[in-house]
Amino acid sequence: MPGADMYHHNTVGVIIPALNEEEAIPTVIRAIDRSVIDWIIVVDNGSTDGTAKSAKMAGATVLCEPRRGYGSACLRALNDGPGADIYVFLDGDGSDDPRELDRILNPLRDDSVDLVIGSRTRGNAEPGALTPAQRFGNALTCSLVRLFWGIRYTDLGPFRAVRARCLDVLDMIDPDFGWTIEMQVKAARFGFRVVEIPVRYRIRRAGKSKVSGTITGSIRAGWRILTYVLRTKLSEVLGR
Repeated sequence: MPGADMYHHNTVGVIIPALNEEEAIPTVIRAIDRSVIDWIIVVDNGSTDGTAKSAKMAGATVLCEPRRGYGSACLRALNDGPGADIYVFLDGDGSDDPRELDRILNPLRDDSVDLVIGSRTRGNAEPGALTPAQRFGNALTCSLVRLFWGIRYTDLGPFRAVRARCLDVLDMIDPDFGWTIEMQVKAARFGFRVVEIPVRYRIRRAGKSKVSGTITGSIRAGWRILTYVLRTKLSEVLGR
């Protein structure tokens, strides 16, 4: 397979959670360089439009996860997908630029890195792509992670790549918006080798945001992320 040769015989799979992204998802899929990956799975997370059909027509394998939640969609792909040595996660709304996939994968060419995070704050974000609430939430959460666990992150962005063997150790469980921070906190606690790569971040290409596009969505996501960090630290302190 193409991805295997490029990454020292590692298979590379792309996972795209999607909720009502009928218009955007085909463009995202077609922009992915097939020469550096082995498969693409779109997880239809309870869409009420033609997301699944659009994804299939664009060439992706589609899994359905009716339980709403970003983490639920990711877990469905990990549990029921074909498996890979390296997993790439990105959003299905076109805000992440799939043409940068090789830059995300590049640090994983050898065995010196476990997790690569695409940093939107270090990269070039289009005006309005990151709301003030998102920037504040990112900064606050990353500051707490640095204070509690001594690792410096600049973003909790969804565009990332991680080794499967590391995911096995991380034992991911969050079914919702806490998925990305869970991965980063656990990576810090286990001492995994993490690098950030500056990436472009764009205003979504179609559809409506389920998080930053609504006040309730923003509050829910921010609260979920912040409470995960605080709850995890409290459990450490109490020795649980």
